[in-house]
Amino acid sequence: MTIKSFAFLIPCLIAVWIGILSLVAVSTDEAPAYVVLFPTHDFMKALPNGTSILAASGYSVTLVSEESGFARSLYQQGATIVLPAGLQGCLGSQKKVT
Repeated sequence: MTIKSFAFLIPCLIAVWIGILSLVAVSTDEAPAYVVLFPTHDFMKALPNGTSILAASGYSVTLVSEESGFARSLYQQGATIVLPAGLQGCLGSQKKVT
């Protein structure tokens, strides 16, 4: 592979990864929290009731709520990208055999 191929492949992989995580966030309620990338001031002022802010930075905010369909409600409030936070993934879900 050439450098041009890598320069094209890496952004594509990142975009696919973010797309898959966004799909997981919207289609399941399994994540204990959600990361909203690039939240606007208006979005932060209109957070759904029962929402708690776990962490915030200049480019993201981590939110948690007991509400069902929380990721969908974040998109409805104007979030641009919502990603699940705190999922253990495939390796963390394996049960230990004793």
